[in-house]
Formats: sequence, C-alpha cells, structure tokens
Amino acid sequence: MLIQKFEDLPIWRLALKITKLVYDISAKEKFAKDFGLRDQIRRSTVSISSNIVEGYEKSNNNEFMRFLKIAKWSCGEARNQLYISLTINYIWQKEFDEINWLFLDLSKQISWLIKYLEEHKKKQGVKNL
Repeated sequence: MLIQKFEDLPIWRLALKITKLVYDISAKEKFAKDFGLRDQIRRSTVSISSNIVEGYEKSNNNEFMRFLKIAKWSCGEARNQLYISLTINYIWQKEFDEINWLFLDLSKQISWLIKYLEEHKKKQGVKNL
C-alpha cells in the first residue's frame, strides 16, 4: 500500500477507532463524572493519533520515529488509565478486554513501523559510505 497522506496510515485509522471507543466508554455514568480520569484517558488517547500525524507531516524519518515513540508511550499511558477504570468499576471487563486488545495491537504496529524505519535508515547509511 502506498502511503501518500497520513489518512493512508493503518495505525492512524486504528488510533482513531480506539479514540471513538474511549470517548464512548468515558461518557458513561460514573466515568463521565470523574473529570480527572475521564479527561486524562481522553487526552492520552487523542495524543496517539495526533503524534502519528505530527510525525508523519514532518516529512523526515528521524522526526517520524521520534513522534511514533511518543505515540507508543501514550498507548501505554492510556492502557494504564484503562486498568484504573476497570479497577474502580467504571467499565466492564468485556469493554476493557476489547479496548486493551486494540491498544496492544496498535502499540505493536507502531513498534513494527519504528523498526522498519530504523532498518531503512541503516540501509540508507550503508549506501552513503
């Protein structure tokens, strides 16, 4: 698949899907009234897709990798907040399992892309010798 714009990135599309799910679950009952946790999980989730886009738009693989790493870190942060939400009974186990699996999948995909870009960078470096 040829990537010509950030909307073509599968990781961006998955991050957007996760954001919708997080907004949906955090709008429910007790969760919606816990402004701190609700806002924090939303911010960390929005940060994922935002950093993917910002890095891509830099048109520089080094910067893209840097922003992908930040996006991956935001995945971890959001997963922690998801665990907190489950622990304090704001969400059901089934909701947790669905979204956590998506976060894990996204984190893996981001890692694979970072690895690909790093390997591409090494190959480019060899050519320049």
